[in-house]
Amino acid sequence: MPADPSAAVLDEVAAQFALHRARLFAIAHRALGSPWSADDAVQETWLRLQRSGPDGIDNLEAWLTTVVSRVCIDMIRRNVAWREDMDPDPSAPAEPADAAQIANDPAGGAMRVEELTVAMQVVLDTLGPRERLALLLHDVFDLPFHDIAAIVGSSPANARQLASRARARLRTADPQTLRRSQGAAVDAFLDAARNGDFGRLLQLLDPDIELRGDDAAVALAESGAEYGAPLLAHRVVGADAVARAFAGRAALTRLVHIDGVPAAAYTADGVVHAAYLITFCDGRISRLDIIADAERLAGLHIAVPT
Repeated sequence: MPADPSAAVLDEVAAQFALHRARLFAIAHRALGSPWSADDAVQETWLRLQRSGPDGIDNLEAWLTTVVSRVCIDMIRRNVAWREDMDPDPSAPAEPADAAQIANDPAGGAMRVEELTVAMQVVLDTLGPRERLALLLHDVFDLPFHDIAAIVGSSPANARQLASRARARLRTADPQTLRRSQGAAVDAFLDAARNGDFGRLLQLLDPDIELRGDDAAVALAESGAEYGAPLLAHRVVGADAVARAFAGRAALTRLVHIDGVPAAAYTADGVVHAAYLITFCDGRISRLDIIADAERLAGLHIAVPT
């Protein structure tokens, strides 16, 4: 009996999409600030590719980049109440750069990727969606402004100004100082966890902290609970609950840098088995995203200090 031709076509589309999935996730994660939201954006991109089919798409990577970026813009607009001046009407010209911005960024030059990533943690919610994407696509993913303009719905000159305005806001933060202070906070959190210092954990955690773990992270923690693994769940909310999950545990979790940002990872025999993406708010840990899925881990740039 001949194979179903529609199934064969779908398998081919899936294979092509898989080649670009890690890059799409990276774009969405940096734009949205959450791996779970990034998953949703990538899934929506896949659904749109299924509906459209690859026929007639001359450059699949460019098409997917455009779609995932526009999905991110829509998600940001739905979930955040932006100030009017943060995301002007797409048809309106971008605001001119002020004198201080021109002095600091005369050619719209990119920040180093690590500096940009650290600084964005602090000012992410002050950037409109088109600013975020213009900056990320140019400074991190090396897209020319001509291509970015089509994604964000503006002219190349306006796309350049969107990125420049975002970059100017990021430069109000001091990436090196932030990296040091966040690294010290991660070290303090892990030390308090290992020593069972519940009171210190509460001081380091935002009262409304949310912890989320993927299926692989929860399964890994359950299998190692008797050996001191944290008592994870798919979702834990509140400083008290998160502190209880870590108090007296996490002996094999250590400070690392993920895309240049201080984070933590569970390592054994020199292998990273789980990554802890850490978000800060006012100096406290406000979100922990724990990832152990092998495909996701492979897409993270994890630097383990020697």
